[in-house]
Amino acid sequence: MRKNFVTLTVMLLFIGVAFGQLDAGLPEGKPILEEDIPIDPNVKIGTLENGLTYYIRNNGKPEDKVELRLVVNAGSIMETDRQLGLAHFMEHMNFNGTKNFKKNDLVDYLQSIGVKFGADLNAYTSFDETVYILPIPSDDPEKLEKGFQIIEDWAHNTTLSEEAIDGERGVVLEELRLRLGAEERMQRVTLPKIMYGSKYAERLPIGTKENLENFKYSDVRDYYNTWYRPDLMAVIAVGDLDVKTMEEKIISHFSSIAKPKNPAKREAYQLPNHEETLIAIASDKEAPFTRVQVMYKDRFEAPKVTTVNDFRQRLVRNLFSTLINNRLDELRNSANPPFVFAFSYYGRTFARTKNAYQSIASTSPEGQLQGLRAILEENERVKRFGFQEGEFERAKKTLFARLEKEYNDRDKLESNRLVGPYIRHYLEQSPIPGIEWEYEMTKRLLPEIELKEVSGLIKEFLHDDNRVIVLTGPEKEGLKQPTEAEVKALLKEVESANLQPYADTATRNELIEKLPEPGTIVETVKNEDLGTTTLVLGNGAKLTYKKTDFKNDEILFKAFSHGGSSLYSDEELKATAFANSGLAEAGIGGLSKTDLNKYLSGKIVRVTPRISLFSEEFQGSAAPKDLETLFQMVHLYFTSLNKDKEAFNSFITNQKGFLGNLMANPQFYFQDRLNTIKNEGNPRYTGFPTIEKLDAADYDLAYQKYQERFADAGDFHYYLVGNIDEEQVAAYAKKYLASLPGLQSNETYVPTKFRRKDTYQKHIIKKGTDPKSNVRITWEEEIPYDEKTEMAIKALGEVLTIKLIEKLREEEGGVYGVGARGSLSKISFSNLMFNISFPCGPENVDKLIAATFEEIEKIKKEGVTDEDMEKVKQTYLVKRKEDLKTNRFWIDTLLSIDQEDRNHENILSYEERVKSLTSKDLQEVAQKYLDGNYFLGILMPEDN
Repeated sequence: MRKNFVTLTVMLLFIGVAFGQLDAGLPEGKPILEEDIPIDPNVKIGTLENGLTYYIRNNGKPEDKVELRLVVNAGSIMETDRQLGLAHFMEHMNFNGTKNFKKNDLVDYLQSIGVKFGADLNAYTSFDETVYILPIPSDDPEKLEKGFQIIEDWAHNTTLSEEAIDGERGVVLEELRLRLGAEERMQRVTLPKIMYGSKYAERLPIGTKENLENFKYSDVRDYYNTWYRPDLMAVIAVGDLDVKTMEEKIISHFSSIAKPKNPAKREAYQLPNHEETLIAIASDKEAPFTRVQVMYKDRFEAPKVTTVNDFRQRLVRNLFSTLINNRLDELRNSANPPFVFAFSYYGRTFARTKNAYQSIASTSPEGQLQGLRAILEENERVKRFGFQEGEFERAKKTLFARLEKEYNDRDKLESNRLVGPYIRHYLEQSPIPGIEWEYEMTKRLLPEIELKEVSGLIKEFLHDDNRVIVLTGPEKEGLKQPTEAEVKALLKEVESANLQPYADTATRNELIEKLPEPGTIVETVKNEDLGTTTLVLGNGAKLTYKKTDFKNDEILFKAFSHGGSSLYSDEELKATAFANSGLAEAGIGGLSKTDLNKYLSGKIVRVTPRISLFSEEFQGSAAPKDLETLFQMVHLYFTSLNKDKEAFNSFITNQKGFLGNLMANPQFYFQDRLNTIKNEGNPRYTGFPTIEKLDAADYDLAYQKYQERFADAGDFHYYLVGNIDEEQVAAYAKKYLASLPGLQSNETYVPTKFRRKDTYQKHIIKKGTDPKSNVRITWEEEIPYDEKTEMAIKALGEVLTIKLIEKLREEEGGVYGVGARGSLSKISFSNLMFNISFPCGPENVDKLIAATFEEIEKIKKEGVTDEDMEKVKQTYLVKRKEDLKTNRFWIDTLLSIDQEDRNHENILSYEERVKSLTSKDLQEVAQKYLDGNYFLGILMPEDN
């Protein structure tokens, strides 16, 4: 299922959590730094007699839903040599037959109540843990009971029949096939160095092809019986249900699981220390990206975070990470950037038992040593000179602003975001004091942390032992690969390099130096049904806002004006297509991008302008306290976008570095070739960016066209959704939007003249050496727009996805994943599209394509079963119920309705329209549009 990366750990590192010495007003006793971190009183933690731990929390967002997790404190690190890959295989088997749910019954049932396989129902296996994910409705006692029955079955009632095991081998082998490629081949070289001397270097969760094909039934059963036991399990239930009911369910379902009499010891595997610096250099002809990494592993075992002082130290590390990453960002935006992007952090390695300080950079294929030098030098610069007071204060503001936003939204946090910390608490004893405690402690302690503490951390982080240097990238003619000798020489050079202290520069206190004269609001129009208000401004612009209480500290922003690059000539379009994204790199209002970022320290706000094919647009967001800054930024993007050729050249350099070997990757190459073939004869097709196209990008022309596209601010429709102060919005609209020029241009876009061929085509693209194929089947046709057809073609995609998973994955064992998607657009011209795609083995391509068309023909002849129709309807209705309570849904929907000239009433009638959808509707669109005129693209490996 889903791969488990260290995402959560990295995210936690960048959340400002601060704790330290408190002063008056605290209870007497031991010093506060020695106090234990409390557990959030909002969560109830218990342990059953058999050793199973549970975490329960009532949380009302989203309504009528509970997030369930079964956490097993065992992963691939517990496998024997005969069990390689079986921790992950066991995860699959829990979806393939249990005591109360026969094979496929579990997924069928959950789909029938609106729980989508993959998107909602999921699981992951990592080195040290296996986690099962199940969201379940909480407003129906029967559905709730079945939800708890499912996770109980996962815990101890898996049947593991021989038929089911053999049937799943193919699926897991297809998942392994997906991972084949340049990254996997290079990992074979780098992982033994990164995880030197440890079992982690030998226990990738996916396992090996040989073992997955040949393991005995007893091997997976032994793993299950050894490690799936209550003393290594936790059940987590968070959602819209009272704690008492959830606890009763857990006790009822899990108390009877027998506690093992002589359980195997759950080892904590170590990452041994090493005196020397280990260097791993790996290259591959198909590697699309280039990376360098410096890793300083701690000499000691990762300590548990249990006291206030531990948390205080974590805050110091978070400040350090913010400071060093701000410097790396400045380098990225410099005139001659040494890397595409880079970041540093202190946190976990693959092993729970060891932390490390790491600096990582993505570079151009030719720039590995340059990028490595840059991150080494920035670390060395901090070691010699430390950080400066100005950047330190900005880092404090940034960290506290992030924490404050989380605190302000503490009662509006979705349940699926609350379960993660409880998982980490069970597995790693990470603290869960609750956001209220974290916020109050941080607010009091952050001012006490001194600059020298943060600067001094680098001396703990950097050391010659336990150091690993990793370089990965492409291998191609004319490209010289770095050597170990060069890397070692570079390490010595940096130690004695003549470095200068970081030069911090102050930025001005005001974003807009001369405030504009306010404009006027000439009309206010309310839509009571949608809960929106539209302000018509004196310059002709409109601003529609919807005040919500979905989040306390969130306002989303979007805007559009018809036109975009459709108004460019063919030559202008091609000359600017790859320049437009670099325009904002120059900054606004006379502030460079670096200075703008400094000004925005401590503010939660972002705004991005964009020129798309058919409109010019803005998108952004802000905390309510920073809404005026958002309006100011929009004003400046209209009136004062800087022009800076050096900043643009820096952007182009970074883009070249990122794209340097992209087309060597089979998947990117396949997509590019299919798009090129489909757009044969299209004079406006620009394709994937290349080095040559980037060199030809015309900055001057792009800047000129930007000025033209954003000259008429009165032709825009602006949208705000969130926790809005209506008086503020009106005042800011008059001051910053209505004051902009309105030219009454009333432009519209120019529809696309080019049409793709509506004929049968088959194209086999050969690329890559791995036994991997990819199949894409596409129907495309210009038809009159019809709302009912749009809903039917989308629903057909959902149904066909279900049927193809059943056929190609569960029955044939030929794919890991498959998807179908239908759409009917209105922009430019009414265009129906239907796509089916799946990866598979080259030997199975023809068989699986034939099976796909068999499923299509069944729908054409027999229609869709009532059961499958109900699955799709329930999925739609459950999702819409949640969507209606999110700012993102409302701003996207309001904008698309206006931009595509849709009926506002459709928002209110959605449930009725879903319920009225019939099998015949889907059958008719399948018969009418899934005809013999389709585009078939097949990726095959190159001939040997």
